[in-house]
Amino acid sequence: MGVVIETHFWEPSTSFYLFLFAACFSSILFRPYFNNPTRSAPVIDSTPTTFFRFQSRFIFVYSVCSVVGGLHSVFGELEFSFYGFSREQMVTALAIGCAAALFAGTFLGVFSDLIGHKKASVLFCILHLFVGLLKSFTRHPTIIISNVCLAIASSIFGFSFESWMVVEHEKLGHRRDLLIDSFWLMTFSESASLIGSQALANLIVSLDSQKGVALLSFIAAILAIVCLIYVCRWWSGSVPTSSINNYKMLFSACILKDKRIWSLCWAQACLEFSVKIFWILWAPIIVADGRVIRLSLIYPCLLGAQMLGSTACPWFLNGPLWTTVEDLLAAAFSTASLALFVVAHGYQEIKFLVAVFCIFLGCVGLISPSLAKMRTILVPNELRAGMMSLSSVPANAMLLLVLIQNGRHRNLTNSSIMAVSALGLSTAAICIYLLKRWTKQHQQWHKL
Repeated sequence: MGVVIETHFWEPSTSFYLFLFAACFSSILFRPYFNNPTRSAPVIDSTPTTFFRFQSRFIFVYSVCSVVGGLHSVFGELEFSFYGFSREQMVTALAIGCAAALFAGTFLGVFSDLIGHKKASVLFCILHLFVGLLKSFTRHPTIIISNVCLAIASSIFGFSFESWMVVEHEKLGHRRDLLIDSFWLMTFSESASLIGSQALANLIVSLDSQKGVALLSFIAAILAIVCLIYVCRWWSGSVPTSSINNYKMLFSACILKDKRIWSLCWAQACLEFSVKIFWILWAPIIVADGRVIRLSLIYPCLLGAQMLGSTACPWFLNGPLWTTVEDLLAAAFSTASLALFVVAHGYQEIKFLVAVFCIFLGCVGLISPSLAKMRTILVPNELRAGMMSLSSVPANAMLLLVLIQNGRHRNLTNSSIMAVSALGLSTAAICIYLLKRWTKQHQQWHKL
């Protein structure tokens, strides 16, 4: 949805871009100087260079993979139009991809835990390489096959890279409190990479709008090869020794029978659903009633807000604004829910609507690394990918239902869909509150 060809128009002021850049830069630059020594060790003095080397390698490949994914999704409807798809065919292609993520992606997390996260990450690169080459040399109707592959690759990206990073982080003996820096950097670098993908896409489209889609697909294939080589050469990754039967018993005992993790799964599902719905509907909502707006300039503002939210996360979890991760999540989920309720309320002025969108994505940037930290606290590393893929099931099921009901039957309005997303985020805040209570009860029970 990042590339839009327009003719005139409302656009954000330059001062807003400068504010986002200055706020992100200041948050990153000054946070180490305000680090809370009572909560964590000083960041600069006691962090080994081996950790920075490990972190930089991971963030590099994670960022390049984010660019690859961004190049395959940045065009949105323009790509479907390029291949000659009608609106109904667009919805069908999206629904098929969502169904693939629902049925195949559900089990890929378990397979990633069993075969090793490195192999799952290699599969991610291979799928993007295949799609890049397919789009470069063929046309309609391969877009449906591409959507299926991309949906599966997106599912793998959602759990495999994080799971691999956490496992390797602890295997190398790095302090667990340093993980929060890797988590917020993942969200930050992914958002920055998507902005870079949009900038590259806009440049290529401006040069040749007819061949731009095929050329970007070829570039994505080249970058997928780079990621594949990097993962195979520089990543270590031991294959788990747990058998399928042992994994099933451990998964049942630690995941399926723990109501705290069920609450965490639901919170993650609500976040995923609301984010996916937002990126589908933000453009139609903002151009309602024929408003003419430069959407391609608003897109980086939204991602910039998400980047700013991610940089704020360590200020709350390790810095001078310290709070518990449960309290931070409850507040962020509640704020995000309120923002979507405002959007669902009805027609809003453009500036106000963009501001509300930025608040929502700022909360998303704050929530994503915080949820990752909660998974580190509650979920065993050998079950992490399986738990994450399990949490995606409700999100993909609800998204598929929305695509069918709204895209094909037109039974739902954009406002009602946003209201459902907001309600889901409200329930997520309640789940986090319950999780905090249950965690205290669990700790008290173990002390007896």
